[in-house]
Amino acid sequence: MSLLCLDVGNRLSVIGVWDDVDGQPALRGRWTISSDATRTADEWYLVAHGFVRAAGFADDDIEAVSMCCTVPSIGVEVRGMLDRYFDHVPVWVVGPGVRTGVAIHTDNPREVGTDRIVNALAAIHLYGGPAIIVDLNGTATIVDVVDGRGRYLGGAIAPGVEVSLEALAQRGAQLRSVEVAEPRGVIGKNTVEAIQAGAVYGFAGLVDGLVDQMIDAIDAEPEDVTVVATGTFSEAIAGHCQTLTTREEDLTLIGLRLVHEKNRDA
Repeated sequence: MSLLCLDVGNRLSVIGVWDDVDGQPALRGRWTISSDATRTADEWYLVAHGFVRAAGFADDDIEAVSMCCTVPSIGVEVRGMLDRYFDHVPVWVVGPGVRTGVAIHTDNPREVGTDRIVNALAAIHLYGGPAIIVDLNGTATIVDVVDGRGRYLGGAIAPGVEVSLEALAQRGAQLRSVEVAEPRGVIGKNTVEAIQAGAVYGFAGLVDGLVDQMIDAIDAEPEDVTVVATGTFSEAIAGHCQTLTTREEDLTLIGLRLVHEKNRDA
């Protein structure tokens, strides 16, 4: 199995290539690129083709493609790329008609972001339920819940780290945009450190507060719930959270691989 996976997000997109090693799935490479709204289908191919080669494969080695996308306008170009250059293999674009095996218990299942469904699928596979998925990315901070029966119950969406810092820099006359980095402590000794402390410790507190309340909402004991962090800023923030059990950088890519397996074997 040589599988190309694409996780197309608002600001960043992740591309991964899976292969079988001794009968077990192995991620041969993962790359993060900007989600450039002006990138054409042909340009998307140049990017994907380059990464496929970097993983040690040719285009003809790819046996299937699995993709989730939260930006419809970009998704059109990516689909165009897949239709043009990967028309010889099955392509799974997560959405209606594509099997995930995740029972979605929300008011309107169709409005749930496909990345959230894919992450829930991966969490169920890796940890079982109940589980809470914390996706710390630039646009949004998303905390989702899967119950003990493996049902996706919904979650909470808050502004992301980058969006928050950009708004702060735009609205604060004497504040500027800073890089998210480990502060010396929660009490910043200068403006840059103060903003970094607010971002790192502030979002850690946000996560802990939401997780605690969600555990109460599903009437579970904290020790029975796996809380997994993922996303661009999970490495910077997870270490300051009190409620997290583990961190899985490749949660979405794992979920996309599982989508392929479920639809291939259907």
